[in-house]
Amino acid sequence: MDYDVIVIGLGHAGVEAALACARMGCRTLGIASSLDTIAAMSCNPSIGGPAKGHLVREIDALGGETGIAADECCLQMRMLNTSKGPAVQALRAQIDKEAYSARMRRALEEQPGLRLRQALVEKVLVRDGAAVGVTTEHGEISARAVIVATGTYLGGRVFIGDWQAESGPDRRPPSIGLAQSLKALGYSLRRFKTGTSARVDGRTLDYDKMARQPGDLKASGFSFMSVRPSEPQMDCWVTYTGEATHSIIRANLARAPLFSGAITGTGPRYCPSIETKLDRFPDRPRHQVYVEPQGRSTTEMYLSGISTSLPVDVQEAMIHTIPGLENVHIIRYGYAIEYYAIDSTRLWPTLESKDTSGLYFAGQINGTSGYEEAAAQGLVAGVNAALRCGGGDARFVLDRSQAYIGVLIDDLVSKGTDEPYRIMTARAEYRLLLRQDNADLRLTPLGRAIGLVNDERWREFSARSRAIECVARGEEVPPECSRYSDEAAEQVEIERKFSGYIAKQQRQVDEFRKLERWAIPPHVDYSAMHRISAEGRERLAAALPSSVGQASRIPGVTPADVVALTLHLRERERADG
Repeated sequence: MDYDVIVIGLGHAGVEAALACARMGCRTLGIASSLDTIAAMSCNPSIGGPAKGHLVREIDALGGETGIAADECCLQMRMLNTSKGPAVQALRAQIDKEAYSARMRRALEEQPGLRLRQALVEKVLVRDGAAVGVTTEHGEISARAVIVATGTYLGGRVFIGDWQAESGPDRRPPSIGLAQSLKALGYSLRRFKTGTSARVDGRTLDYDKMARQPGDLKASGFSFMSVRPSEPQMDCWVTYTGEATHSIIRANLARAPLFSGAITGTGPRYCPSIETKLDRFPDRPRHQVYVEPQGRSTTEMYLSGISTSLPVDVQEAMIHTIPGLENVHIIRYGYAIEYYAIDSTRLWPTLESKDTSGLYFAGQINGTSGYEEAAAQGLVAGVNAALRCGGGDARFVLDRSQAYIGVLIDDLVSKGTDEPYRIMTARAEYRLLLRQDNADLRLTPLGRAIGLVNDERWREFSARSRAIECVARGEEVPPECSRYSDEAAEQVEIERKFSGYIAKQQRQVDEFRKLERWAIPPHVDYSAMHRISAEGRERLAAALPSSVGQASRIPGVTPADVVALTLHLRERERADG
């Protein structure tokens, strides 16, 4: 056996997956089509935002790398939703994209037990229903588990106007053979679409015509371990499209791949292209455009809010109508990219395939959008692949009451998605318990138990926990914990202020967990449960839920079906004595 785990793709999901496997003692190989684009930020170079920032804090609390890297490579940090309650407040950082990629590559190269290889994976090798390795253009490599984290490269096709080509992001090689391999294994693939905005030369902007958006001087970092860099924060800028912009776009909609029929994939609901915005909101007089730096060593700026795949002449014309951008030089044109995603309901909550043991999927191949969603899945897939290689029946699953990571994965495997999925605070029923400020209190002990939290992180967590306990009891914080005094006071104040709501939500969690603990045997014959509706039986048999709680969240399974299921399980329990 060459390796314990092979990770295909080293984007945000693949990086966290590979690091988790190696840190848990597995001989791990990370394969990428280009080692120069590790953890590349092909779209907006930013991390965080509502719910997304929560994910990053949770990844960090479990021992992941994303939060530390984001803090080290931060250009600007802001706390969002400060006028609202603590449940929805979240950090967002603008990131130096080149520094971030280099920082993640360094983390991989310095990790014991992890090796890297530049190659194109053409096939997943399966024997007797289990993944046993991969085939690249250079030959076969064996492994005990395989994690597929291909991002938007799987069957990637890029569109700009009437021009199109098989391609990954930024004209990098797409993964074509692997897509064919997954189809041959019986996986149902669907086409999703995402897009990106033009990049421009910041020296050609008229900043006097745009509104300055500085960072927050007091905003903390994502990582519970990090010290924010001392370098000054860089400004972002805000401007708006107008009627002149919209007129140009409307006049050329027939030339847009989204409207000409060239693009068939489903795009993201919550981050639509500017063409889609005008079609969906025809009466809106303007749309916001954020002008954001891409790094400290470049003048390149990203135009967030006007993702487009319009022809280049239309992009030139419309961008030059925007205040502050009248004379701007475009460095890279915006584009759309179509790619393959699998049916995520064919995954267990561990992100292991229900159809091929030892084969895990993480990131945009599961139908999600965003670096943060990908990284969270990568960590979970990596942990579970490592546990599998360690033998035994151990698995790592977070439920909806424990983490946003649990909400994300449960939504994917229980409900599936017919469009690129984006995590949001509204998706979490228990969001007052899942605040970003308490992510380490919720999850670091779990990360320690599985072997991801090292001694240094555990010492810092213990010091912070002790400071909180002392403040809560009205005791003086010990000198060795004093650096956490302010955070501890804030934590205790939140718990005190919202104690009634928190207690109510905790009671709801207790009821939720009763259903989650009510396990469904793996080989139940749903076709024999005639009290369940025909659709319910069909949906349950396809999804194979592991608990009554999960069964209740499957689309098409009604509350009456759930009651009938519980009656059947009780009867079975009585019959079994």
